[in-house]
Amino acid sequence: MNYNLEKFSNKINFGFYENQTLLITGGTGSFGNYLVSVMLDNYKLKKLIILSRDENKQYIMNEKFKNHKNFHILRFFIGDVRDLNRLDMAMRDVDYVIHAAALKHVPVAEYNPFECIKTNVYGAENIVNAAIRNNVKKVLALSTDKATNPINLYGASKLASDKIFVAANHLSNKKTDFSVVRYGNVVGSRGSVIPLFKKLIKENAPYLPITDMQMTRFWINLDDSIKFVLSTIPIMIGGEIFIPRIPSAKVSDIVEVLAPGYPVQIIGIRPGEKLHEIMITEDDARATMEFEDRYIIQPLLMGNWDKNYYTKFDYKNVPDNFSYQSNLNEHWLNQSQLKSMLNNLTNDY
Repeated sequence: MNYNLEKFSNKINFGFYENQTLLITGGTGSFGNYLVSVMLDNYKLKKLIILSRDENKQYIMNEKFKNHKNFHILRFFIGDVRDLNRLDMAMRDVDYVIHAAALKHVPVAEYNPFECIKTNVYGAENIVNAAIRNNVKKVLALSTDKATNPINLYGASKLASDKIFVAANHLSNKKTDFSVVRYGNVVGSRGSVIPLFKKLIKENAPYLPITDMQMTRFWINLDDSIKFVLSTIPIMIGGEIFIPRIPSAKVSDIVEVLAPGYPVQIIGIRPGEKLHEIMITEDDARATMEFEDRYIIQPLLMGNWDKNYYTKFDYKNVPDNFSYQSNLNEHWLNQSQLKSMLNNLTNDY
């Protein structure tokens, strides 16, 4: 089955964000840069706050958007999710939080485990505490397919983070709702393998390194990831893990589309790396609802969670033996879609 690349485009409630204040943690990354562009172009926000710890990236971002007609709503806060006091200050009068800050590089996390835990786990706890103290309406945390059946520290830390955000709904007295979005590789984002391949091709490298010819991944472009997040915040009621129905592709197929016939060298699967990724396990299946454009994993320990709320969106329960794996996916990018996806990449984010 071919994947509809415009799947999330008609799901966004633009009026939901009007005159609201939105805070993005880790907002100077690829996701944050693109999100700010979309929000400034399409939404009538009261304020859009960027919280990150890199002053140079904030300066670059400021220069990038300073001539935009809606630049006046943009605010930059230097801060770290490890610092609860700074988060408390940043979240004053904030309506919605998108938590994108994380230490994401797998080998770096393996080599610096304490730092990974401080940012990804303790940072999640700080987000929860600051949001509850400030009566933030909704917090949506960005996660990763690596949090499902994790085999590396990054994935394990994000699994812990996911659990923290789901459990936070027990603490908030429903003044603040917490949910999670989990998706796969973002095409062309910082850290993605595609910019690496393009760089090597431009440098006329003797070969492109591939870990395994059969390796598969879930793929989503920045535009769809933004649309999915923005369509999720209005409908979330707290405790859910939202997973977009996105396509798979072999890494080797991407190389063939990028540079047909280019020499490749198999380097083997690296420590902490999987041959195929998974976003929903068979154990999750009994709590998973299937919608046209997404799956939702229900919180099992929340007795007051209202499953009936979602009946208006027309869902069905997945089979008990269901799992959502990149190699068993029903949606695959064909060659023309891969070409379109790669041709539409921009270096701006």
